[in-house]
Amino acid sequence: MRRTLKWLAVATTIVMIFILLGGALVTKTGSGMGCGKSWPLCHGQFLPTDITPELIIELAHRLVSGLGGLMVLVLSIWAWKAIGHIRETKFLSFLSIFFLLLQGLIGAAAVVWGQSDFVLALHFGISLISFASVFLLTLLIFEIDKKFDAESLFIDKRMGFHIIAISIYSYLVIYTGALVRHTNSSLICRDWPLCLNDSPSLPGNLYEWVQMGHRTAAGILFLWIAYVTFLVIRHYKKEKVLYWGWIISFILVSMQVIAGAFIIFSRLNLYIALMHALFITCLFGILSYFILLYSRSRRYH
Repeated sequence: MRRTLKWLAVATTIVMIFILLGGALVTKTGSGMGCGKSWPLCHGQFLPTDITPELIIELAHRLVSGLGGLMVLVLSIWAWKAIGHIRETKFLSFLSIFFLLLQGLIGAAAVVWGQSDFVLALHFGISLISFASVFLLTLLIFEIDKKFDAESLFIDKRMGFHIIAISIYSYLVIYTGALVRHTNSSLICRDWPLCLNDSPSLPGNLYEWVQMGHRTAAGILFLWIAYVTFLVIRHYKKEKVLYWGWIISFILVSMQVIAGAFIIFSRLNLYIALMHALFITCLFGILSYFILLYSRSRRYH
């Protein structure tokens, strides 16, 4: 029984990643209206006849999201019954279902009634919270904590501050990145890291402010994670989960920055753009796990 639950947890986590990447693909290919102003059907048809690439992308995303919703529901209920004695299980189960439903409703509302770019930019971040909840549930089901004795892990207040603050700040950075996509500001600046390397100046319009605001925020996140990784290497070598966790986080944020630069150099290459979304998804998952560890450290020490 527990083995089947583990397989379901892994499969659900993978499907959640596909939902996130699928949403990014819909946005990057401009397929949001691939099914017209009809939801959940395409153009009001169960089997649409006028097939276009945009329709296929949008419909595939809806089908994967529907499958993911069912899997999250089953996983949450099963985990509630199987490991409900673990303090975080019920809370994570609720979060995973609630935010997955919320992102589905926002997506449906955007199709039927339309939404502003600032509201649509929330879509990816909401899905990310649901993914993080499923990811943490999976770690609890696999009893990852017991493998390194998490109850003995002590995280001081300084490290706890960095964990909480970076997690919140990274979410804001993710929002600004989504805003870049939804306002079509991705290629408003031809150069990197400045908008115009040969003519440094303040942004001249809303689109440049959105693009350069995201770059600045992402640069601060990179430097912040680099600093914390330095602290961990100096003071937390014996705490392997923190030591390797922050090193992996630094690698991910570095790849995120590189991918962001290559999006500009490649003039919005789709595969690089999707990798950009994947790196931040993995990073947010690790940061979420740090929050869980810090909450436990405060309880046990």
